[in-house]
Amino acid sequence: MKKSAFILPVAVVLGAVALSSVFIVDEREKALVLQFGQIKAVKEEPGLAFKIPFIQDVVYYDDRILSLDTDPIEVTPSDDRRLVVDAFARYRIADVVQFRQAVGVGGERAAEDRLAGIINPQIRAVLGSDGVTSNTILSSDRATLMARITQQARTRAAPLGLEVLDVRLKQTALPEQNLDATFARMRAEREREAADEIARGEEAAQRVRAQADRTVVELVSEATRDAEVTRGEADAERNRIFAEAFGKDEEFFEFYRSLTAYQRSLQGQNSTMVMSPDGEFFEYLRSTQPRGTAAPSGDGAAAQPQGGTATPAPDSGGSASAAPSGSAPAVDDTAAGDAAEPADDQAASAAPGSDATGAADGGAATPETADASAAPAAPANP
Repeated sequence: MKKSAFILPVAVVLGAVALSSVFIVDEREKALVLQFGQIKAVKEEPGLAFKIPFIQDVVYYDDRILSLDTDPIEVTPSDDRRLVVDAFARYRIADVVQFRQAVGVGGERAAEDRLAGIINPQIRAVLGSDGVTSNTILSSDRATLMARITQQARTRAAPLGLEVLDVRLKQTALPEQNLDATFARMRAEREREAADEIARGEEAAQRVRAQADRTVVELVSEATRDAEVTRGEADAERNRIFAEAFGKDEEFFEFYRSLTAYQRSLQGQNSTMVMSPDGEFFEYLRSTQPRGTAAPSGDGAAAQPQGGTATPAPDSGGSASAAPSGSAPAVDDTAAGDAAEPADDQAASAAPGSDATGAADGGAATPETADASAAPAAPANP
């Protein structure tokens, strides 16, 4: 009874001592065995490990890749446009002994503070170096700048037992106090570019419009010219046909032209003309006989001019025309004003194809016959 009561506490104490002398190293961690604050062993391989109980302690450090988000900092590139840069880093504990010696009991929290103190100055140094502008930071050269920052931060973090794997610029923005001015400048630049584009478009439109107007003028001019040429040719052909048609009977041509003049001048209900009644215009309204023919007398015989002689055309067998001897024809007193005609109308009154102008068999006309054909006939009162 007394022996079992003594063995049980001893067994419990021995079990506690055995358990405190064994520790497990996870595959995601590294362990340091410390004895009175001094490093006695480094356990990097996963599995069971032993230590002296109650004398030695075990400290664990993460062996995975760790992340650090730095606070946003303000940098000034070489073009003096201030930027707010937010970066983050990826690192791991490469040497736990050196890390323990550098940060002490602060652990990973102290290591992140010291690493942030290394990365931020490197960001300012690289982004503020000569030749680096805000446009460079925002362009494809940004990857080169981040590689330079990573390399410099890795060199300065090595004494801490840390390996900086990568540094990335997460965000690059303008300071709040510069946003309005920057946006106004960007808006002005875009408006200037838009105005330039509009001006170039207007210039191109004016050029196209001028070319189109010129083409229209040329086409219309050519069409008008062709139309005028065609119209002139048509008028010439019409005049030729008219001349050929009316030349067969000149008296009828003059009569037709007079009727056409009456029709064109006396149109509508309010046509008023102030002219002399003895004028040539009303010639066909005053006489019922064609010009060049004699008016019938009261006994049915044609009026013969006084002193005239009839000269028959040789070998013609036709009627002879009366040749005037200079005396006036016998006409009524009321028709005396109608007997006078212009010289050009007298010449036109001789109808072509008359028996008095030549022989029917194609013989030549005598001078007396020509004089007789040109003599005016005295119209009589109807």
